[in-house]
Amino acid sequence: MTDMNTTQVNMFEFSGLTSNPKISIYLFIFFLLVYIITLVGNVGLFIIVTKTPALHTPMYYFLGYLSVVDLLYSSSVTPKMIADLKSLKKDITFNGCALQFFFFATFAATDVLLLSNMSYDRYVAICHPLHYISIMTRKKCTLLGLFTFAFGVLPSSVQTICIFSLHYCGPNLIDHFYCDIPSVLKLSCSRTFTCEMITLFFVGSYSVGSLITILVSYIYILVAILQIKSTKGRQKAFNTCSAHVICASIFYVSVFLTYLRPPSEHFEKQDKVASVFYSVITPMVNPLIYSLRNQEVKRVIISLLVKASRSLRRVMIGL
Repeated sequence: MTDMNTTQVNMFEFSGLTSNPKISIYLFIFFLLVYIITLVGNVGLFIIVTKTPALHTPMYYFLGYLSVVDLLYSSSVTPKMIADLKSLKKDITFNGCALQFFFFATFAATDVLLLSNMSYDRYVAICHPLHYISIMTRKKCTLLGLFTFAFGVLPSSVQTICIFSLHYCGPNLIDHFYCDIPSVLKLSCSRTFTCEMITLFFVGSYSVGSLITILVSYIYILVAILQIKSTKGRQKAFNTCSAHVICASIFYVSVFLTYLRPPSEHFEKQDKVASVFYSVITPMVNPLIYSLRNQEVKRVIISLLVKASRSLRRVMIGL
């Protein structure tokens, strides 16, 4: 560690997505719309799942949980990013940066574990349909939900303590739009090797471990689907899994592009683009994909829209 008598940085400044004011206006409008859709989509999907008795099954329990996690996950980064697009000075306090990273990392890890839980749920539903209710009990689903959150807090706590206990004495410009690990560690005056190894361990073990769980589940699912004789039955089985596969693919590809590669100065712009996908875009598209690809959710949404239109028509006639 370098000389500890030097001044500790108490404010960080973001470089943001762009320094061009003309582009910033368009990005501000675009990401504001994205965040509004994220709010409406995730809150709406959660309400639909909780208020519709027909959707009170393990699959939709996890889907409702995913909506809450995605909303909190996006909210830890997106509002600040949107505000910075209209600000001349994109700064954040040292403690604010630590809190932002902690919540972002917590919900990111929870998201990863939740995606693997959802793949296990689909495995049981397709490979063991007769025992689905007895295996995926309410108690088991609740425990899996608590497990995902508890093990989501674990890596974020360790990483936050490690990263923000380092000494920051020099430049305070974070070349990103949020407090991301590589960008923050570049500013430290301390040796960062331990924190880098801890980050690599957690990101690697959680992402790869979850991905292996998903891949193994879907290998068994694919084998089971191919044994279904009717075309309609195979199509129905594929439809129940397609939304999860799409959402998981978007998330993992963007995470791996950002974290699980050798560090290089030539990938900084690509890092920001990948970060936008997994931190801002993915929480928006998840409820849209599940709504469009899931027949039960689609039927409930159509039913609600029909009821709303009828109610509106009655009001208009009354006027």
